[in-house]
Amino acid sequence: MTGPDLSRVPRGALTRFAPAPTGYLHLGHVANAAWTWDVAVAVGGRVLLRIEDHDRQRSRAEYDAAMRDDLAWLGFVPDLAPVRQTDADALAAYAVALEHLRKDRLVYGCDCTRSTFAAWARSTGRGWADPGCPGECRERGLGDGAPTLRVALGEGAESWRDLLLGPSEGPVALAGDLVIRDRHGNWTYGLCVVVDDEREGIDLVVRGEDLLAATPAQIRLARLLGRPSPPLYLHHPLIRRPDGSKLSKSAGDTGVRELRTAGVPAREVVERARALTGLDR
Repeated sequence: MTGPDLSRVPRGALTRFAPAPTGYLHLGHVANAAWTWDVAVAVGGRVLLRIEDHDRQRSRAEYDAAMRDDLAWLGFVPDLAPVRQTDADALAAYAVALEHLRKDRLVYGCDCTRSTFAAWARSTGRGWADPGCPGECRERGLGDGAPTLRVALGEGAESWRDLLLGPSEGPVALAGDLVIRDRHGNWTYGLCVVVDDEREGIDLVVRGEDLLAATPAQIRLARLLGRPSPPLYLHHPLIRRPDGSKLSKSAGDTGVRELRTAGVPAREVVERARALTGLDR
């Protein structure tokens, strides 16, 4: 394959394909799978299938099963059996991470909502882009009874060398301190992926460029949890609609199920996704 600098990826590296079972797979997922498996093949690595079902309200067993069926049809066979964020060992690991952060006095309760952030933006003329939150919840000492839990990641930025984009940097607190437990009692994506990548031994994260801005907070959180160096990152282009927006499950974009029903061959689906993100083999 062309484009990424894979010279720093260790031979036999472990990466992961990590869809959320909140809808059926679409071409955007196929593109990510193609990038993930192609990189793994190029470095003699392995792929773990991680079902990111931390959102218990939106995750569905039928989507979980359909995603695995579609991946098999497309020819993407993981090297390691599926793991889920609702597995008992995963939930225990998140709880251990929470206690680690508590001991360092970095966790605090927060009752800010989207409307709190919106009101602050209206009054100041800019969005919140600092550590903390508009409600000064850490200073108020709300405790575990608050709707959400946040972790204070500190100030500044984190930098890394992306395997495709090159030198990259971004603020840690892009929109306030990271929420690690939401108002529904779910562990959040931001906490789960950091803990999962460490405990599963992930060397390389291959994902879409829409998650580029989340990387600095994840690098900082990993360090606070004891990981001395983060995994390598590769953020690839997204498949976008004519208006420039990315494909989404909620918008019903180009679903794999629909393409299968229409009789489109699996190879054509994969090659279409590759072409739309500039991936050459």
